[in-house]
Amino acid sequence: MVNERLIFRSPLQRRIVISAGRRRPEEGTSAAMFLALTYSVALMTAPINGTAASMDMVRPPIAFNARPPRKMHSITVPIPPASRGIALPKVEGPRDGSRPLVVIDAGHGGHDPGASNAAAGEQEKDVTLAVSQAIRERLLASGRVRVALTRNDDRFLVLEERYGIARRLSADLFISIHADAAPNAEARGATVYTLSETASDREAARLAARENRSDIINGVNLSGQESAVSNILIDLTQRETMQQSSSFARILQREATPFVPFRSTAHRFASLIVLKAPDTPSILFETGYISNAQDAAFLTSREGQQQIADGVGKAIEVYFARRAAAP
Repeated sequence: MVNERLIFRSPLQRRIVISAGRRRPEEGTSAAMFLALTYSVALMTAPINGTAASMDMVRPPIAFNARPPRKMHSITVPIPPASRGIALPKVEGPRDGSRPLVVIDAGHGGHDPGASNAAAGEQEKDVTLAVSQAIRERLLASGRVRVALTRNDDRFLVLEERYGIARRLSADLFISIHADAAPNAEARGATVYTLSETASDREAARLAARENRSDIINGVNLSGQESAVSNILIDLTQRETMQQSSSFARILQREATPFVPFRSTAHRFASLIVLKAPDTPSILFETGYISNAQDAAFLTSREGQQQIADGVGKAIEVYFARRAAAP
């Protein structure tokens, strides 16, 4: 017999479902082994901070926030927090709270320079901040959306803090700005990444490995938590978010092409930690290759940064106009 029990419901109307098959243990089978063999746990969402799901062989599933009673064989599933509790950035733009909120994330920062072009003396963290600020000014000038930056100066944020800010602000769109680098100095052009557990190609896998290494390189090892995040967030409840992310990526490529040179394969997929907010459409925008002389000149010029901002701003306007018109 298989029982399905709704054991928790969050304000966001997500749930954890425990499916349990029960039978009597054979003689000589330990309780722990019996539990492992006869219970299957189907985790279908990530509802709220610090909650765990547990079940035993006698009592039905329960939700708890403390240790289970002694002599109770249990399976626990930790739910990662939305962020580590850093101060939220200022939300700028119209005071009308019904206007969409866009969070712009300037990649890298502080003691994490990101990619670099030694010959030009340029670092990715400076380029991403300048481009993000240009996008903010473009959005504020239009007055159609509200906007917040994850960082507005040269500071380091771990990846979880970046998308955690978007979640805590209930953002309608999250855009992480980056500038790529490659051993081949001829590589150039912008690329838009959306979330997938399987990389679309070898270069997408390379970029994901480099970007996801940022925390570990800078002394913050969240690998254990990342495993939990992967298991929890890539589920049925996130499919709509991922579809919206891909929709915006396609709009961005189309609307920004007159302003920004794109690669031939402009929309790619990768398992990027910074895009794993389950409830916020998210993209990572590689605005070009800082390792390429032409792209570096474009990315570091005020004119180039303004062109990127115009392309992103146009795409955001089209995206939200379509969403507003949808039935």
